[in-house]
Amino acid sequence: MMAGIMSYFGGRRDTKQAARDAIVGLRQQLQMIEKKEEHLQKKIDEELKKAKANAVSNKAVATQALRRKKASESEMDRLAGQRLQLELQINTLESANLNAETMAAMKKASDVLASIHGNMTMDKVDSTMTKITEQREIANEIAEALSNTAAMEDEDDLKAELAELEQETLDERLAGAEHVPLHIPAGARRVEERPNVAVEDDEEAQLRELQAALAM
Repeated sequence: MMAGIMSYFGGRRDTKQAARDAIVGLRQQLQMIEKKEEHLQKKIDEELKKAKANAVSNKAVATQALRRKKASESEMDRLAGQRLQLELQINTLESANLNAETMAAMKKASDVLASIHGNMTMDKVDSTMTKITEQREIANEIAEALSNTAAMEDEDDLKAELAELEQETLDERLAGAEHVPLHIPAGARRVEERPNVAVEDDEEAQLRELQAALAM
């Protein structure tokens, strides 16, 4: 007796399994009551049928049938009350078992959270987040400085490359100009030759005048 009480109030017996066993036992008892109710209902129907059949011809038999019918109905009412109590107890046990399982799951989750957090505190979290923010700002400043240096170096390289291209272009143009043959169109050549002919005619005329003057 004492062992049963100790197990009920938190002994070594598995409470979850005990609740399941109790629910199974209650359901079995509920099935027995339902079968008994079916049997009584059949008796009630038979007695009512017998009473109707003898209501005129044999009132004594009809009266006895009605008494047996009433007794069966009283038994049905008693069984209905028992069935209701069993159903309520089953619901209570199922609810209690669900609550126990929920609490066990919540406690397990709480223990896991506690092990994850360990010695973590809000001060440590704030300190860590501050350090992370500082390091992120330093990294951004370094990246920005490196990107600016790279941009300046790229700009200097571009200027130097452009100067080289300009010099190569000028050199190519000068080299091309030295190898271009001097070509003068025929019409232009004739135009240039005419002033020379006119100069020669003037010189001959002046020479003749000079010769004539000496001859005098």
